Amino acid sequence: MQAIRVERNIGGRVLAIETGSYAKLAAGSVTVQYGDTIVFGAVARANPREGIDFFPLQVDYRERRAAAGKFPGGFLKRESRPTTKEILTARLIDRPLRPLFPKGFIDEVQIQLNVLSFDGVNDPDILAGLAASASVAISDIPFITPIAHVRVGRIDGQFIINPTLEELDATEMDVVVAGTKHFVNMIEVGAFESPEDLVADAIEFGHKAIIEICLLYTSDAAD
Repeated sequence: MQAIRVERNIGGRVLAIETGSYAKLAAGSVTVQYGDTIVFGAVARANPREGIDFFPLQVDYRERRAAAGKFPGGFLKRESRPTTKEILTARLIDRPLRPLFPKGFIDEVQIQLNVLSFDGVNDPDILAGLAASASVAISDIPFITPIAHVRVGRIDGQFIINPTLEELDATEMDVVVAGTKHFVNMIEVGAFESPEDLVADAIEFGHKAIIEICLLYTSDAAD
């Protein structure tokens, strides 16, 4: 299978999705790159377990220290169980993704997300949401429509898309928005007593970027 890569300028940096290079036996797999941060996502599917009446979707997100060029030292020299951030990021991805599978679909679906490279500038958690959606979208798993995640910050009265880690320290709000090209289906807000209208403007600003990212799934990606 030949590698396929699409990219688009989002927030002043190039966002790229590539498939066909890794995990070719998975139902779907992609890498998502933003700056020098790269996240790998793969999805696997199996027949439903006997007797279940729910959708057993599992999302696993891991940030290995090797992605930042570091290795565990001291007494423990191996990676341990998921950190709080990894668990919360997996939930952040699961929430907007789960409702987009068809009603009554109960096949086993597992999404594995691993940070391959971390540049110390771009947080990989937002990229993982896109990697999860893209890997499912290119698989044979029934899926209503792709989604994307973006983070919105506000510095000196101006909204910015996907602020860097340094900018996050100075931002007035940290808004994570997920959705399709038509709707927003998940928000998470951290802010210092921001008025509702300002938060609503941040969500609208983030959704405009989501629309741009969703174009990567269409023939318009080359525009």
